[in-house]
Amino acid sequence: MKSIKTLVALLFILLLSSPSWSATLGDLVERDGLYYKQFTEAPFTGKVTGDEQGSIKSGKKEGAWVSYHGNGQLEFKGNYKNGGREGAWVWYHENGQLKRKGGLKDGYKREGAWVFYHENGQLIYKGDFKKGKAQGAWVFYHENGQLRWKGNYKNGERKGAWVFYHKNGQLRWKGSYKNGEREGVWVGYNENGQLKRKGGLKDGKREGAWVGYNEDGTVNKESTGTFKDGVKISD
Repeated sequence: MKSIKTLVALLFILLLSSPSWSATLGDLVERDGLYYKQFTEAPFTGKVTGDEQGSIKSGKKEGAWVSYHGNGQLEFKGNYKNGGREGAWVWYHENGQLKRKGGLKDGYKREGAWVFYHENGQLIYKGDFKKGKAQGAWVFYHENGQLRWKGNYKNGERKGAWVFYHKNGQLRWKGSYKNGEREGVWVGYNENGQLKRKGGLKDGKREGAWVGYNEDGTVNKESTGTFKDGVKISD
């Protein structure tokens, strides 16, 4: 009899001290970057169920996680390490179409190749990241599939030659960037292919002689003249 009582007591103690439980994210509260069960002081450890599913260890998300939209479609999937997203991650639109995918490092910094898609499946843009900043060649598309812009980044800033296009495929703007700002000669066009504006830029502001045209080819007096620090100083 004594041994049975001892066994029951031990089981009771084990149940009370067990670090592993199950809860939904709605059952938990986040304080100072750690998850807790409501009205408790010890960081939560256990499985998370519901629309968002995964594991939490000592208050931090750890390992594989998935989340679902209200309609049951997968919303995202990926891994956590010490509370931060790490490795390959994928997100989906509610209709099941791929939304974006790419790598994460050191928590939430994007790393390597990333792609983003419209809900209709058309590519929005693609390019590379390094330590969370855009790097190298990038392209961006309109929802109808037409190229919207393309150019290069360095440490998250636009650099070198860039081109921009209207939805109908006509060239919209072309010019260069320096230290993330438009620099040098820039030329803009209307959707019908007519020249719209042409002139120089310095630190992103209009500088020197500019000429502007209306869609019918007549001169636009407001955008034509000499500029300094972005301000028109003469016709």
